[in-house]
Amino acid sequence: MKKLILSATVAALAMPAAVQAQPVPPAQVIVVDSEQIARTCTACAAAATQLTAQGQAIQARVAQMRTQLETERTGIQTAVGALPAGTQPDAALQARITAYEQRQQAFSTEIQGRQQTYERNQRYVLQQIGERVRPAVNAVMTQRGANLAVDAGQIINTAAALDVTAAVLAIVNQNAAPLNVNAPAQAATPATTPATTPPRPRPTGR
Repeated sequence: MKKLILSATVAALAMPAAVQAQPVPPAQVIVVDSEQIARTCTACAAAATQLTAQGQAIQARVAQMRTQLETERTGIQTAVGALPAGTQPDAALQARITAYEQRQQAFSTEIQGRQQTYERNQRYVLQQIGERVRPAVNAVMTQRGANLAVDAGQIINTAAALDVTAAVLAIVNQNAAPLNVNAPAQAATPATTPATTPPRPRPTGR
């Protein structure tokens, strides 16, 4: 999960110069391992299991179609190899070859679509996790009197006392609602109507 935890933002725009000149308070930092939360929160783990099942279903479909296509390709090669030298495939064999090529293309299109849907589902789950983690981090910041939250993945080392991942995880787990592992369907892009050239006025006779 990329940068789910953001530091507290101070709105300084449109402030009087005297206010802006006030000294910045010392940083009170907490550290949160958002990757750990995304892996281990109750709803997150359940969603990960469902996403894994989706990925396995795609792999099973690929294996099934590859076997079918390979069987058909071998049969076509055998039939072509049995033709007398210089003989072209008859109409039936040519139709069989065409049908094989069409199935191959349809299979490629199907798998590409399913893979795109799977990746969209992954992003949607991460989005939902972020929507739960952010308010949990804010709550812990308030509890601990912190004004800055840092993601553990963005730092090299930190004191254990600054790590509040367990506290944030506990708040996230209070929401028992399952995550939706099926992203909303993407809206179809409307077809662009080609611009038409207005007819030129015909010259009138003199």
